[in-house]
Amino acid sequence: MNTPETVDFADLALSAPVLQAIKAIGYEQPSPIQAACIPAMLSGKDVLGTAQTGTGKTAAFALPVLSMLNTRSKRVQALVLAPTRELAIQVSEAFQSYASKIQGFQVLPVYGGQGMDTQLRQLKRGVQVVVGTPGRVMDHLRRGTLQLDALKTVVLDEADEMLRMGFIDDVTWILEQAPAERQVALFSATMPAPIRRIADQYLKDPEEIRIEGKTQTVDRIEQRYWQVSGTNKLDALTRMLEVESFDGVIMFARTKTATVELADKLSARGYAASAINGDMTQKLRERTIEQLKSGRVDILVATDVAARGIDVARVSHVINYDIPYDTEAYVHRIGRTGRAGRSGKAILFVAPRERRMLRAIEKATGQNITPMELPTREEVNKLRREQFKQQVVDTLAHPDVGYFQNMIQELLHEQSVDAEAIAAALALMAQKDSLLMPRKAKTESAPAAADKPVKRDKTEKRTKVAAADERIAKAKKDTPEGHVHMVKYRIAVGHDHEVQPGDIVGAIANEAEIDSEFIGRIRIFEDHSVIELPDGMPEKTFQQLKQVWVRNQKLDIQRVDALRKRNGPKRKKPGNDGATEGRGPIPKKPRRQPPKGK
Repeated sequence: MNTPETVDFADLALSAPVLQAIKAIGYEQPSPIQAACIPAMLSGKDVLGTAQTGTGKTAAFALPVLSMLNTRSKRVQALVLAPTRELAIQVSEAFQSYASKIQGFQVLPVYGGQGMDTQLRQLKRGVQVVVGTPGRVMDHLRRGTLQLDALKTVVLDEADEMLRMGFIDDVTWILEQAPAERQVALFSATMPAPIRRIADQYLKDPEEIRIEGKTQTVDRIEQRYWQVSGTNKLDALTRMLEVESFDGVIMFARTKTATVELADKLSARGYAASAINGDMTQKLRERTIEQLKSGRVDILVATDVAARGIDVARVSHVINYDIPYDTEAYVHRIGRTGRAGRSGKAILFVAPRERRMLRAIEKATGQNITPMELPTREEVNKLRREQFKQQVVDTLAHPDVGYFQNMIQELLHEQSVDAEAIAAALALMAQKDSLLMPRKAKTESAPAAADKPVKRDKTEKRTKVAAADERIAKAKKDTPEGHVHMVKYRIAVGHDHEVQPGDIVGAIANEAEIDSEFIGRIRIFEDHSVIELPDGMPEKTFQQLKQVWVRNQKLDIQRVDALRKRNGPKRKKPGNDGATEGRGPIPKKPRRQPPKGK
């Protein structure tokens, strides 16, 4: 089908709480697949969508599912099947984000390798949406712990990937357990014959939506990405800006609020920065763009919609401070530089949980995006010294320099010091707080990790990884059924800091060099969270994690059992105490053989 012309989310008949949530997130306009899929699903039709990863299809099915949800019921109303536990977690977190304004909403990710007890407790309490891998969903259906009698919608996400991984028989078995009257939405990047047969058999007169990949990048744009460590994102940005030789910059943030906050923080650090977003009047928007053209503003922090149509010759860099939600947006973003035959540079910040989108961008654009290292403190200091020396040389030509030369001559006669000492004292007075980077930067974000180059010495890293593997292997050997013994830790970041499970996993995986698959259950409370990590953590790693920052909040990690010894046991309250639960991707068990029958 042809996708609709440009529309707003408000035109798509989504529920009021869902519209409030996506406005808070900062979504401004639906992507093509969202504009086509949302009305079809809201009308109750089955959907057959052909679209690549990175086109925004998660929101395309999650938003209508949430709009049709009966939150008064705690029975499962939607089931999403995903090929991998990583995608199941990602989709589950997306549902949580889109449902932030829906009271009483519960979503549960289920996948192999995760403890069955946790899933059983959550299913018993009641959830409206289950997102899972086929093998674990089958386990629950056979146990009778997952009931589908109230099911309204089944979503098959990345169906061709499930086919490639050998899950297709599992998928058909699950579909046969679903009620006869239900809605099915199937999404696949390609449409091989087995997927087409499933669509013909299980979808009733579906709305077919095909989103063609139209993304092509400009060859003259040099594209690089930096692997975000989970901390010091703003510090890393300012360090890059010091080292990069830029003229004008357009920097992209996901939300309108973020554009203002980031522009303010950059201005406080001495950069000529201004925000531009959808809340601005056309007159103010035009004036801000004119300031960028004339050089009164060097950095424009923008949302995707606000930056459309900007063509400023002096824009040498595009920085994706927040990764875009789809590949089309990325191409539109970097197209703000390298225009009309000019060269340009694009930098993309990628958190560990966003690597999937990075791969999707590379696939859609047909180009590799090369990794970049964070400039070291020594590199920044060297550049600052050179710039200061050049500033001194340039000032020698100033017409008023003679007045100060006479003053220095007077000082030489009055004090028993030489000219070099006086020059050094004046330099200190002029550059005391700005010439050299402190070893621990006093900034809004964390002071620790940005002082290190991202790319560590390979020998050192191999040694650390080998040691970690050895500890994990020993833990597996010493515990039944090959499971790693997990220990609970309390961290000082929670709902009050707007943290998501992915933020915690990314920070710990990178800073402690713990593979994300060995990070266990995460429970997020108002002012803290509880996370499970492998037993036997080295003291050095433990102390390092204490200094890690997430969402501008230091983790201050502590073992729960040690806290209980100090403070005494706390009486357990009924329910989940307002906690949000998530998981790190625990190693999954070997998948069961496909069923031979219903």
